[in-house]
Amino acid sequence: MLIYLHGFNSSPASHKATLLQQTLRDQGLVDRFACPQLPHRPAAAIAVIEAHIERFNATSITLIGSSLGGFYATYLTEKHGLRAILLNPAVHPHRDLTKYLGRQRNRYTGEEYELTTLHVQELAALWVEQIEPHRYFLLVETGDEVLDYSEAVARYAGARQVVVAGGDHTLRCFGSQLPAILAFCGLPS
Repeated sequence: MLIYLHGFNSSPASHKATLLQQTLRDQGLVDRFACPQLPHRPAAAIAVIEAHIERFNATSITLIGSSLGGFYATYLTEKHGLRAILLNPAVHPHRDLTKYLGRQRNRYTGEEYELTTLHVQELAALWVEQIEPHRYFLLVETGDEVLDYSEAVARYAGARQVVVAGGDHTLRCFGSQLPAILAFCGLPS
């Protein structure tokens, strides 16, 4: 089972989520895919994801987290002994999102909310000091204008890593990396 976790102010309608879902549909594997809409509150987002994890056998789950979803995936991978694919992941959102405190609008759903210090505190509570690198596949682009890719490379040292020169936070290389992503999940590419 592959559970896709979208990023900050994103949704299951994001380009990467829909491309992955279509790829799995084309291969007759869409029943092995879930992509929940994650609430803006980190604690609520974790509760939604854990409800999905409980429905499936944890040994067969791979999380795929994009940006903030990568941070959530790290927390849950270590908590439940899962595997994760991280796409331009947020490494320190509890630090980085403080500059965005205030009114927010989800570009996909139109939902408006206030990003507060409570969000930041909930994110800080999800920080995992030690990770098991063999559980991860990291995919980053050096041209990410939102997050410093080198922080992810350092954080996930020892993990399988694909570092692509150029690109941006949308992860332009995602489509070309789908065979490697599916192989890490144990699915045919």
